[in-house]
Amino acid sequence: MAGALTFLLIGCLLKGVLCEEFMVTLPKTIEVLKGSCVTIPCSFEIPRRFQNNLDNTCKAIWKDKENDTYTRNNPNLITTKEMTGDLTRKNCTTTFNNMRLDHTNDYYFQLQCDNQLKWNFHYASVNIIVKADPPSPTLTPSTLEETEGTSVRLKCSAPAPCLSQPPTLTWTPGLGDSQETLQENQDKTKVMTSVLTFTASHLHHGKTISCTATYNKQDGSPSSSAHSVLTADISFPPQILHSSVCTKTESQVNCSCETVGNPSPVLHWNLDGLPVDHSDRFAISNELLNDTGVRSVITVSQPQCGDLSTLVCNSSNSLGAASQRFCVTCLEQQTSAGSQGGPHSGVLPWAVAGVSLGANVFCIIFMAFLWRARRNVKPKEEDTTYISLDHRDMSSEYDVIAQTRN
Repeated sequence: MAGALTFLLIGCLLKGVLCEEFMVTLPKTIEVLKGSCVTIPCSFEIPRRFQNNLDNTCKAIWKDKENDTYTRNNPNLITTKEMTGDLTRKNCTTTFNNMRLDHTNDYYFQLQCDNQLKWNFHYASVNIIVKADPPSPTLTPSTLEETEGTSVRLKCSAPAPCLSQPPTLTWTPGLGDSQETLQENQDKTKVMTSVLTFTASHLHHGKTISCTATYNKQDGSPSSSAHSVLTADISFPPQILHSSVCTKTESQVNCSCETVGNPSPVLHWNLDGLPVDHSDRFAISNELLNDTGVRSVITVSQPQCGDLSTLVCNSSNSLGAASQRFCVTCLEQQTSAGSQGGPHSGVLPWAVAGVSLGANVFCIIFMAFLWRARRNVKPKEEDTTYISLDHRDMSSEYDVIAQTRN
């Protein structure tokens, strides 16, 4: 308890001492864009005996350290200075407009009142740096390493030295919702921030995310912009692509399995639930497509009907696994080696058999219809010629009698 009282007493004494001194609080450095403005946050303290002298007659004078005779009548400054603070409240915040490159310098504050209160705060100054191009915004975090499905929060910050024209922040691409706010640093300078939130997806992996800060100017010259980028590193479990297919010829079967994942997945083949290794009958080759993609090709020599119906491609990494079964028996066996079956090659034999069976059934029905129709229709009497032979005289010529029936 005694220690706490001692601390409070020392604090009160220090406060009393400080109140008896001239003090000013300024940022050490401010960067500003050429053609724009800069607001210098400024506050000061004066001894108690001068409190009554702090009135509306007081003026803020800014001088540079290279020219100690710099006064408020100097045209280099009077055209740019705009008092934005209230000196009666010990606020000496000032805005300089239309900054030029030759305005780069160290500046200190001088208080002048139409009474006994006049003081140069020359022991503390602010370094104003005028640049032709704006600084690049800051991305937090500077790298993006997340797992698919997690919520991502990116923050982009850009200095706002000119409060009347703060920068505009833009995200590319637009992955989600963003919110801009004007925040204050510890030294009272301002910074524009934009927070982007979205859910990480495997589609974001390898994408470049950019934040652009655009600054408008007071002097009418074109706006200036700067940007910062990062590359998204999204971890996700394996996925087998639709490009995975099999082709079959008389002499061999080729199956290609393509997969993506981060970390890069490992591929292996199973047949009848057992691993397939490289051998005289099975030839297996693997290749990397990119940092996340892998392709594995298995070639089976002299394939037998039905013996590859359980061929499975398995893909796995530290986040999960995926598999795909290849229905090799559904592929048409080509008549020439090296030709490839199309996606509907297994349907052709069944289609031909169906058409043939349908044609046979139609023929049977049609013949039955004709036979029945013939039985139900009476024959029509037609002109018929009957020929008879007289055998009474075999030695004579035949007498041919033609009878015609009307």
